Amino acid sequence: MEHPALKYFRKERLPHVWCAGCGNGQVFHYTVRAIEELGLDPDRVVWVSGIGCSGRIGAYWIGDNMHTLHGRPLAFATGIKLARPELKVIVHGGDGDLASIGGNHLIHAARRNIGLVAICINNFNYGMTGGQVSPTTPLGSITTTTPLGNEEPPFDLCELVASAGATYVARWTTFHARQAINSIKKALQRDGFSFIEIISQCVTTYGRRNKLGDGPQMMRAIQRMCVAREQAARMSEEELRGKMIIGEFVDRVRPEFSAMKRELIKRAGGG
Repeated sequence: MEHPALKYFRKERLPHVWCAGCGNGQVFHYTVRAIEELGLDPDRVVWVSGIGCSGRIGAYWIGDNMHTLHGRPLAFATGIKLARPELKVIVHGGDGDLASIGGNHLIHAARRNIGLVAICINNFNYGMTGGQVSPTTPLGSITTTTPLGNEEPPFDLCELVASAGATYVARWTTFHARQAINSIKKALQRDGFSFIEIISQCVTTYGRRNKLGDGPQMMRAIQRMCVAREQAARMSEEELRGKMIIGEFVDRVRPEFSAMKRELIKRAGGG
């Protein structure tokens, strides 16, 4: 039997580049499941990605896609949305791509409230280029550039984009398949900037150096670190140390950027 996601996959590009146990294939599956369950036309959905392990996701999507510069997928996606506002535009990026070199684009995409769905596949390191520390690497974690343990406090990306103005913000893990699919579905039906962080296992670099086991073992290790947002509200700061809060954090309405631009042009007599 063929995997149901393969009908959306460019099979001529098999074998894919991802390591055994990597979570990128799961996120590909969750995204196409959301598109299928909503009944969206693949020809009206554009995927944009940058550089890194997750940067190849868009290249495997059977519809239109753009593989862009490192850290710049949100900038390219903004151009697509402004030129073709009727399209659904999805950005896949890693924690390095979206939060490090692309961090400024992330902040301003949320501030402008551009109508994009940004899915950050957070594997806690630069997996493709050797396993270096990233802006989301947990404290004490071993990477190639922090062999004695990471001493830099990591970004909470959901707090960052919520503060910058995103209208929908959620965090799940690859373990939380149905919740991730539902969040992607919700984001695709909204106007404005949506951000979904999916914590993903990186077995080859991060997992191996931190002795977290194979793919399923690492998924379970991550899942055990998770605390639902509702439960976290009843826990102390000490109890939350070393935990990851999952759930939906923001769900609000703000004027969408491309719609405001079109209205401005109309008022200026530009049609």
